Amino acid sequence: MTDEIRQAFAHPSERAEASAHAPRDRISLRDYTVEVEIGAFQQERGTLQRVRFNIAVEVTPERGPIDDDVDRILSYDRLTEAIGIELGAERINLLETLAERVAWRILAEPRAARVFVRIEKIDRGPYDLGVEIVRSREGDDLPASVHQEAPHPRVAYLSNAAIEGDGLSHLLDRLTDGPPLILTVGPSDRLAPQADQPLAQRRIDLLAIEQNAWVLAGRDRRCVVTGSRTELDWAMKNGQTCVWAPSKIVLDAVESPATGDPLALAAWFAAEMSAAELVVVGVEPPEAEVPVRTEVA
Repeated sequence: MTDEIRQAFAHPSERAEASAHAPRDRISLRDYTVEVEIGAFQQERGTLQRVRFNIAVEVTPERGPIDDDVDRILSYDRLTEAIGIELGAERINLLETLAERVAWRILAEPRAARVFVRIEKIDRGPYDLGVEIVRSREGDDLPASVHQEAPHPRVAYLSNAAIEGDGLSHLLDRLTDGPPLILTVGPSDRLAPQADQPLAQRRIDLLAIEQNAWVLAGRDRRCVVTGSRTELDWAMKNGQTCVWAPSKIVLDAVESPATGDPLALAAWFAAEMSAAELVVVGVEPPEAEVPVRTEVA
């Protein structure tokens, strides 16, 4: 094995040392293994698999003595916390996405200058499948998502009577006066197709809600159907009124909710979005982790 190939497969801490222009102190996390549901293929959904993390972080020197004070260093716990936060945020399809998010979260630490992240799936066969990335930070050159706190929207659940009623435009006028607005709906009053398999029925129920979301969007030009966290974050920051299409977020959730009760689903979504409040229109309010109020259609 040549030196180049050996270095290519070396541990990230060795890679960091070999590629350093100026020596820096480093901390590392070796062979940290967790079980998680991850993967883009259908057979990877609903199944836990082991994923192994190896991380090396180059840190800027501390000004003055450390004095054996844990608050003056970049703690190893920050590395495992970064992994836990990103795994807990939503179900992720690609190791590349996970590596990128973990790297930038670590680089948000004041002393972190450059990070090597290697992630490997170790249950896919008699071999390891993985990715390795290197990211560095100059000054405050971090993605906006690392710096910016997501807005706290107002989530509203509209009954079918509210969607179909003549007062929809005036209702939206009232609801859009305040924080960013995300509208949620249930399925239409028509009976959705029924399937024998729970997973198939779950998708049918979610699609029935999404069909009704498009019905609502078709009744008012201000409404834009959105399904991913990225779309929702962008829409909220740019003043759009969203109608939530739930399939992606629900199916990608670490703790996915039941979809039999659309009001309970709206309450779950409001909590996931750290909503300022949940407004329900035309129905009895559900129990929720966020403040709830009713509104007349």
